[in-house]
Amino acid sequence: MAFKIIVCAKQVPDTNEIKIDPVKKTLIREGVPSILNHDDANALEEALKIKDQYPDTHITVLTMGPPQAKDMLMECLAMGADEGVLVSDRAVGGSDTWATSNVLAAAIHKIGEFDLIFAGRQAIDGDTAQVGPQLAEKLDLPQVTYVSEFHLDKNMKDITVKRALEDGYELIKIQTPCLLTAIKELNKPRYMSIHGIFGLKDKEIKVWNAKDIEVDLNTVGLDASPTNVFRSFTPVPKGKGKMIEADTEKEAAQKLLIELKAKHVI
Repeated sequence: MAFKIIVCAKQVPDTNEIKIDPVKKTLIREGVPSILNHDDANALEEALKIKDQYPDTHITVLTMGPPQAKDMLMECLAMGADEGVLVSDRAVGGSDTWATSNVLAAAIHKIGEFDLIFAGRQAIDGDTAQVGPQLAEKLDLPQVTYVSEFHLDKNMKDITVKRALEDGYELIKIQTPCLLTAIKELNKPRYMSIHGIFGLKDKEIKVWNAKDIEVDLNTVGLDASPTNVFRSFTPVPKGKGKMIEADTEKEAAQKLLIELKAKHVI
């Protein structure tokens, strides 16, 4: 039986061209250049590495977003994934992490059986790192976050991971089915291959709406989201640095001290 992996990925706005809705305080995604979220690319790469070792592995990439998110799924398929699923519906637009995890959980129930779910640690347009853990809880799955190393035993059941911490790491053993969130240290994502690009015609992207996944509409979308954004803003750019020139280190230190006192830093 094929080893089945679901990779949860997100199409995110290019960080160079982020726009914010002044009323809803949410990101404007339509018409903004988008990319595959960085941590999600690491999650996909680890799934593809399993497929490299065990060719009968089946990888489904799941995402929620506007119709243009199909472009991101095409990129994932060209890298080597087998199937793409897009949940796109105005009813789920504006969902926060809690509502998003409700949508993804419903979609995974529709996808059916799986052995492993990979997701990125967090998305660059939110940096919350909440969707993966929330999804695991709603699917009643064991989870490990911040995975920096991964090993799947030959029995296709036992997994050993290294979980990154601020001051070290943990080695954790876990069994499938489970959910893991990836960080950039896990691997280096591959590029799309020529073979993968030409093979897109043989692969499928399914587009589902809220009705298709039978999700409770009272638990999705902007109105159902408990998160309230008080204010969104672009950080003020830092001013130019100042070069201190002096003939000796002592003189440079004295000039630095004068500058810091003038700015009331010390």
